[in-house]
Amino acid sequence: MPALSKTKSSFYRRLYVAYLIEQGVASVPALIEATGMPRRTAQDTIASLAELDIECVFTKGEGERHNIGRYQIRDWGAINPSWVATHAERLKQALGYAV
Repeated sequence: MPALSKTKSSFYRRLYVAYLIEQGVASVPALIEATGMPRRTAQDTIASLAELDIECVFTKGEGERHNIGRYQIRDWGAINPSWVATHAERLKQALGYAV
C-alpha cells in the first residue's frame, strides 16, 4: 500500500478515532491502547474532530475527580458513520495501527 499524504492520513485518523469512540473506545488511554498513537496525537485528533463538523463531547464520570470520563460522538455532521464503520478495517490498516 502506498504511503498516505499528510492530509489523507489526518482525515483517516479523525474518522477512525470517531469510529472508535462510537464503539466505546472512548478515553485517551483506551485510544492509545487501541492504536498505539502517542497521547498528544490522540488528544489533538479528538480536538480536531470539530473541523470535520463531528461533534464530540467529554462527559465526566459521576463522582470522579479531575478529567476522568469518556468521549461521546453526538453528531457526525456530513460524515456517514455507516461508511466509516464499513471501512474501519481499511482505515486501520492504512494508518498502520495494530492488527
